[in-house]
Amino acid sequence: MKLVLKRPVVFFDLETTGTNITKDRIVEICILKVNLKGDELIKTWRVNPEMTIPQSTIDIHGITNEMIVNEPTFKEIAPDICNWIKDADLAGYNSNRFDVPLLAEEMYRVGIDIDWEAKKMIDVQSIFFMKEPRNLSAAYRYYCNKELVGAHGAEADTVATYEILKSQIERYDDLKNDMDFLARYTKGHRNNADFAGMIVFNKEKVACFNFGKYKMKPVIDILKKDTGYYGWIQKADFPLHTKKVVTRLYLQSKL
Repeated sequence: MKLVLKRPVVFFDLETTGTNITKDRIVEICILKVNLKGDELIKTWRVNPEMTIPQSTIDIHGITNEMIVNEPTFKEIAPDICNWIKDADLAGYNSNRFDVPLLAEEMYRVGIDIDWEAKKMIDVQSIFFMKEPRNLSAAYRYYCNKELVGAHGAEADTVATYEILKSQIERYDDLKNDMDFLARYTKGHRNNADFAGMIVFNKEKVACFNFGKYKMKPVIDILKKDTGYYGWIQKADFPLHTKKVVTRLYLQSKL
């Protein structure tokens, strides 16, 4: 089957140095881009993360420090990756919670600002967990009747995720072959203003802090009366996307 698209969709997967969104780095990224006519383009990059990959992480994805020492840094490949994704929606497996936030951090870190909020984001894991709670290998076996050879390799996981979504759409009558619908469906009950969930919307759709002494207090109201709080957030160890969202709200508080 072919996906019904209003604009291209990029399936992608990251292998990283760890799971900390703000501190860890990408060591491999695969992108599978599906264009409006259904033609597919795929590319995989190995990346020098400019930090040591812990052995516990190497044991999972098999990418050693020796393998990536001569690979380009993320800063070197970021413009190329940006060209692949700038006009596309995004899809992945557990991507809304991990891959998209970490990729956004890497992009912000090298000075590339992408309008993430304008993209539809389809998380294939969310569909799977709502329908058949298991892991990616089991999802591939269940939906595609195939064994996932090379699991925890970015390309194998990316291709499997793409095939699973197509099978899910064919299997479930209530799933529409429409990226807008799938983005809403996989978003679930998330009401975050930022990827990390540090800023959330309340019932009145007002952005509020979701941490600290001002938890569930409107961000703009707090920044108007406690300007030092903005400075503290910018200096603290928050994700760059969170800081960007707070900055946008800070500027609104000055209007």
